[in-house]
Amino acid sequence: MTTRFTLLFSGALLMAQSAQAQLRVDIAGVGGNQIPVAVAAFADEAIAPSQISTIIRADLERSGVFKVIDAGQSISESAAVDLSAFKASGADALVVGSVQKLADGRFQVRYKLLDTVKQTQISQLNDGAAPQHLRLEAHRIADDIYEKLTGVPGIFSTRIAYVKVKPAPGPQQYELVVADADGENEQVAAHGRESIVSPVWSPDGSKLAYVSFEPHKPVVVVRDLASGRSSVVANFKGNNSAPAWSADGSKLAVSLTTTGNTQVWVMNADGGAPRRVSNSSDIDTEAQFSNDGQWLYFVSNRSGGPQVYRMGVNGGEPARVTFNGSYNISPRISPDGKTLAWIARIDGVYCLYAMDLATGQEQRLADNATEPSFAPNGKYIVYASEADGRPALAVVSVDGRVKHSLSDRAGTVKAPGWGPFRQ
Repeated sequence: MTTRFTLLFSGALLMAQSAQAQLRVDIAGVGGNQIPVAVAAFADEAIAPSQISTIIRADLERSGVFKVIDAGQSISESAAVDLSAFKASGADALVVGSVQKLADGRFQVRYKLLDTVKQTQISQLNDGAAPQHLRLEAHRIADDIYEKLTGVPGIFSTRIAYVKVKPAPGPQQYELVVADADGENEQVAAHGRESIVSPVWSPDGSKLAYVSFEPHKPVVVVRDLASGRSSVVANFKGNNSAPAWSADGSKLAVSLTTTGNTQVWVMNADGGAPRRVSNSSDIDTEAQFSNDGQWLYFVSNRSGGPQVYRMGVNGGEPARVTFNGSYNISPRISPDGKTLAWIARIDGVYCLYAMDLATGQEQRLADNATEPSFAPNGKYIVYASEADGRPALAVVSVDGRVKHSLSDRAGTVKAPGWGPFRQ
C-alpha cells in the first residue's frame, strides 16, 4: 500500500514515447487586453539559417499577451520609420532589426523596439551569435520585448525538461530530454531501458535531478548538463523519489521509505548529511522548499486523504493548506513565493489549481492535468496533459486565460520541468 501511494504522489509511473520530430505548438487561448505590436522582417535575415523575426512573432503570439501585427515589410533598425503610420494601423510598438554575416562565420543581430505612441525608442540590442545560437538570440529579443512592454521578465529563452519513451518496435528506451521553451532544439540528457521520472532543475540551470529505475528500484540521480556526468544521490533501502531543490541549490528534499512508511528527508545536493524532517505514521511525500528556505510544502494522508501541508524546514507540527476536496497532491510554489499550484481530483478528473497564499483565493486552471511546473517568471505553468487523445505537455497562464499545448505527432511527452532563467 505504501509503495503504491508514494508512486501515485510522485508521478513515478508517468512516462512518454519518443520521436524524432520537435514539439508542435497549438495555441488554444489568448489573454485579454492584448498589446498590439508590429514585427517587421529583419533586413537581410534571409542569409541566416534561422529567421529572427519569425521566431519573435511566434514567441509573442504564444504568450497570449500580444496581438502581433505583420509590418508588411523588411525594416532595418537604422532606417527612418514613419511611426505615426504604424500607430494608425493599430500598433502601439514596432520591432525592427537587421542581420549581418561576419567574417568569422557568426551573425551580427541588431534590433530596436520603438514606441509608436510617444514616437520614441524603448530598447535595443546588438549581439553577435554563432549560427547554432540564432534561435536563442531571437528568444532573447522576444524576452526583451516582453519585459519592456509588461514589466515582467520574458521566458522565451528558458528551457524545459521532459521524458520520452522510444516506441516499439525494438527495446523500450526512456529519454530525459531538454528543449527550448517552444519545444525546439531537443537534446537528450540521459537515457536507459528503465523508467525516468520527475525531472527538476537546479536553480542555476546547470543540473537536473530526477528519479531513475535503472537499478530496478527508484533512486534519485543528479546529472550535470555541461559534462554529462551523473551521480546517484539517494539510494537508500526502499524507494527514493520526488526530488526538489532548495532555492540556493545547496539542498534536496526527497521522499524515502527507508524507515518503513514514506517520509520527507532533506540532504545536501550531493547526497550528504541526510536527515529526516517529517515524523509521522502516515505517508508524507512530494516536499517542495519555500523560496525563503524556511518552509516545506508537502503531501500527507494524515487527515484521511492526500492533502497539502506546510511545516518548518527542520520539521515541527505541520499546518494544513488545502481544504477543498478530498484529494490534493503535487504542490508547487511560484518563484515569487506568492502562489501555490497543485493537482486536485474532482469527480474523477485531475485538475490544476492555483491559490493566492496571501488571500487563500483558489482558481481552477485546467482539467486532465498532472505534474505542474512554474515558469521562472511565475506567469505560466507547464503540466502533463493530453492533445488529440495522447499524452502531451500543456501551458496555462496563472490567470487561466492563455493556454497552448506542446505535442509530438510521432510520440508522447510527459513529466515536464520548467528551467530557470539562463545565466
